Amino acid sequence: MFNRKRKEAAMQTDIQSQGFSLTEGLNNYVVKRLAYGLSRGDEAITRITVRLSDINGPRGGADKRCLIEVRLKTSPTVVIEDIETDLYLAIDRAVERAGRTLARRLSRQRQFAPDLPALPEAEQIAALADDR
Repeated sequence: MFNRKRKEAAMQTDIQSQGFSLTEGLNNYVVKRLAYGLSRGDEAITRITVRLSDINGPRGGADKRCLIEVRLKTSPTVVIEDIETDLYLAIDRAVERAGRTLARRLSRQRQFAPDLPALPEAEQIAALADDR
């Protein structure tokens, strides 16, 4: 038998709920979806915050919101929001969109500056202004 140690990610995950209690099952579902949907960029992620909320409360409607904030080491934060009638669908769609956005950002970063170290955003703007 092979012993496989699971690689622990350096990123922190924070899951919050408003308007309802966060069950263990819902928490596990979000963690699994994030692990699958954001696995391509896990080395670039420092922190993930997920905010789940029921906007209208008991009145119903398309009011289950999932807001995902992905903080990256070298790029601006990715923020994705999805609102649906079903919370699980909102989570699925938000994670999917966050994964696509993250992949696109990382691809562009590798494409345009493969050999340059990343600068903080303020320094990047100043460097661009100096080049003109």
